[in-house]
Amino acid sequence: MSILPSLNSIKSGMSIIINGEPYLVQFADFMRTAQRKPVMRTKLKNLTNGKVLEMSFHPGDKVEEAELDRGTANYLYKDDNNIYLMDNKTYEQFTIPAGQIGDKVKFLKESSDLDVLYFNGKPINIDLPIKLTLKVITAPPAIRGNTASGNVTKKVVLENGLEVNAPLFIEEGNEIIINTDSGEYVERA
Repeated sequence: MSILPSLNSIKSGMSIIINGEPYLVQFADFMRTAQRKPVMRTKLKNLTNGKVLEMSFHPGDKVEEAELDRGTANYLYKDDNNIYLMDNKTYEQFTIPAGQIGDKVKFLKESSDLDVLYFNGKPINIDLPIKLTLKVITAPPAIRGNTASGNVTKKVVLENGLEVNAPLFIEEGNEIIINTDSGEYVERA
């Protein structure tokens, strides 16, 4: 871990440590006004619990960069409190509290490989790809005349239980691509 040399070093996308916990810098804006000292306004996301924090840094504040390690693990299953993963190199099983992962839980598919973030050797979160391919398990048939009402989508259920709106031409057995940021249909795979 290294101390950042200046406020200008804080950039969007980097990870820093606040009160011993890793935060992702989602937004950083350097403000310099005529009569005041410069300030770095930031929006930070806690990587262990997902809470968002707005914080301003002033000249002389010490900011430490967080060293995060990445690894690959296989998603096994989840229960009410945790998700269970297996490290792809050591085959050791470990858990991450479901609350730390937030909405990402709904995109998980058994036996899929995930990128895991480690802080101080402990798994703290997962990274999902922006686009994820999932198989459609149930899709109601397209009813003739549905497009006249302007309703050109239907609800389909995917292999992991997620329900999304998809175009009328999507059928059971199709694979579709979902945007993990918005949870919306992107295209047929």
